[in-house]
Amino acid sequence: MQIEQIYTGCLAQGAYYIESKGEAAIIDPLREVGPYLKRARQDGAEIKYIFETHFHADFVSGHLTLAEKTGAPIVYGPLANPKFDAIIAKDGQEFRIGDLTLMVLHTPGHTMESTTYLLKDAEGKDHAIFSGDTLFLGDVGRPDLAQKAADMTQEQLASTLFDSLRNKIMPLADEVVVYPAHGAGSACGKNMMKETVDTLGHQKETNYALRADMTREEFVAEVTEGLMPPPKYFPLNVKMNKEGYEHVDAVLERGTRPLPPAAFEAVANESGALILDVRKEEEFVKGHIPRAIFIGLDGSFAPWVGALVADTEQPILLVAPEGREEEAVIRLSRVGFDNTLGYLEGGFDAWKKASFEYDTVSSVTAEDLEELMEEAEALPVFDVRKNSEFLSEHLVDAENTPLDYLNDHLAEFPSEEVFYLHCAGGYRSVIAASILKSRGIHNLVNILGGFTSIKEAGLPVTDYVCPSTL
Repeated sequence: MQIEQIYTGCLAQGAYYIESKGEAAIIDPLREVGPYLKRARQDGAEIKYIFETHFHADFVSGHLTLAEKTGAPIVYGPLANPKFDAIIAKDGQEFRIGDLTLMVLHTPGHTMESTTYLLKDAEGKDHAIFSGDTLFLGDVGRPDLAQKAADMTQEQLASTLFDSLRNKIMPLADEVVVYPAHGAGSACGKNMMKETVDTLGHQKETNYALRADMTREEFVAEVTEGLMPPPKYFPLNVKMNKEGYEHVDAVLERGTRPLPPAAFEAVANESGALILDVRKEEEFVKGHIPRAIFIGLDGSFAPWVGALVADTEQPILLVAPEGREEEAVIRLSRVGFDNTLGYLEGGFDAWKKASFEYDTVSSVTAEDLEELMEEAEALPVFDVRKNSEFLSEHLVDAENTPLDYLNDHLAEFPSEEVFYLHCAGGYRSVIAASILKSRGIHNLVNILGGFTSIKEAGLPVTDYVCPSTL
């Protein structure tokens, strides 16, 4: 028996490869299926089944491409209604993979088709669960994403999830291994642990949602508390996963077309494409194409694209580090952005050498900021971290304008006075600066190193004080 977790950090997503006696199964595959095919070839195994735990919202699954390339059937749990051929399994139905058995446990609540797969070993003993977004490590799946599709409130879905956990998962033995679909950093939950594998027994001890004495009312209240609005691309990804999508090979062929500077500019003008600069933030601030949006490949690239670029059909042109153009196209396709039209051949250096106009982002160090604060009566500083980060600790008198909701705060930025931006370390503030500049707001300065540098420089910071203690 082989079980391999194929984890993708950018999406905090775990896909799974299971093999026994020359037969393999893939659970929740990513859009590009090459790694699964390669893994099966290494074992001399045939991919027999492709299992989906639910219709994913935060990424486009590779189930259709993998089925096309292998002939393996796609399996969903009860209540799934895809627009393509698939096995819609019954609760309790079993599938054989070599000496192993995967049993379907219908666990609705995150979505109504959500299913957990229970793996039994060659002796028939329960070994592991592949819990999708039903059970995470430290949390459970948010119950607000499928309200429209299920015609239910988030409270009704949470109540359904309560039953699924108590009736299907918690009765399993403590030594059963839990393999979730996501880890810390995913927008599909709120309190996930950094670990990606655990035992069910440890989760019963540490996961707030699995408390043995928890009432239904307590569960519903705690699971629905503090949910932020989901990223706008989530429903679009669900639609692609249910109805189908373009083959990733065609997306790659179109997206990796090299365009010299003049052709790049012409395509941008003709198509209305968004110019997406995916280099490092320190390179972007020194020089970039005017109105380009920065979202660097070395950060949480795909989730930020999905959160900030609302339309997955938006045409995109890339400015990428040499040799990473294909990576950028693939990672965009993972969250449904399939309309990349090409990349700037020769990178930003070629743009400069061709004497095209370019822009920069003004920056200061935290030490420079300290001097400016001493000279000025009040210095407008905007913190683009999440509200929870800001409430934990922030620069005195700073305003919180979270990057996720920057468009809601545009009127708060000064129209003429110079203002200053920071995040935790510098990545998000450069994204924010690029968005503001693309909207014609240029009177901004980025604080290098973000809040980390601000604290190290000894600038005045304040902890959040709960109003009830005042």
